[in-house]
Amino acid sequence: MIDNFVIYILGPTASGKTSLAVELALKFNAEVVSADSMQVYKGMSIASAAPKDNETKGVPHHLVEFLEFTDEFTAADYVNLAREKINEIHQRGKNCIVAGGTGLYLTSLIDNICFSEHEDNSSIRAELEKMMEEKGPEYMLNILRSFDPDSAEKLHPNNKRRIIRAIEVYRLTGKTATELNILSKSNKSPYNQVVIGINYKSRENLYERINKRVDLMLRSGLLEEAKSFFNLKLGSGAAQAIGHKELAPFFEGEISLEEAIENLKRATRRYAKRQMTWFNKQENINWIYADETDDIVEAASKIIETEIKKCEEANS
Repeated sequence: MIDNFVIYILGPTASGKTSLAVELALKFNAEVVSADSMQVYKGMSIASAAPKDNETKGVPHHLVEFLEFTDEFTAADYVNLAREKINEIHQRGKNCIVAGGTGLYLTSLIDNICFSEHEDNSSIRAELEKMMEEKGPEYMLNILRSFDPDSAEKLHPNNKRRIIRAIEVYRLTGKTATELNILSKSNKSPYNQVVIGINYKSRENLYERINKRVDLMLRSGLLEEAKSFFNLKLGSGAAQAIGHKELAPFFEGEISLEEAIENLKRATRRYAKRQMTWFNKQENINWIYADETDDIVEAASKIIETEIKKCEEANS
């Protein structure tokens, strides 16, 4: 084992990250830390595709289904908890695999982002939330774009909370989120790390996997899970998870189930495209194309073994 060794497994939804992480964990004596912004919540294991007991093969998985769906959870919260879990795993004499598809979580860990400690301001937040409600997300994105075009480019209009937060941070600190991120990258990662990405050369192959996953989710009880959240009338947070919000119009009687399912598949495909746009900006990812690889576990293992050898040579 190499001291403080972390293996990252990332890629778009439905690409096969969970199964690869489990097989590599068994091979390299590792435990898995999830990097999925929806798997952290309890009660939505189907929509979030949280790993089931029969999929984990006894490999411990951390940061999965430990929060109530009403809890606030930020990227800074994730990074702090993930670092704690990684350190605990290393103290047990094991390697660590961080696996998931939430780009902000992953790049924050990989690049050792140190989030600024600035206080929230409830009056500013309330003002911005009111403006968001009255003017809409595109209007707020244009405000953000006027002083921080880089952050505005990365944010989807549906991500209202992060748009508000980015504007709030600027008002509180006088610095943009982009500037704070640059300042935070002066610290080298404390981990010896290797980053493996799973993707498909043929986008149609990935989309076919996404469509099949949605069908499997429906057979596994997605409608019932989404209906329980719909009945709570949350309006945000877990209710906005892909797999729940697309079914809401069906529960309202506005569209047919077939239309809702097609909307869900389309939304998931678009989400996969946004994930890849994010990951393509990240350096040092060792990409494996699953539709061109006979044995993805073997391919990933070779990458890891090469990195371990480099670490050993550097430390000798």
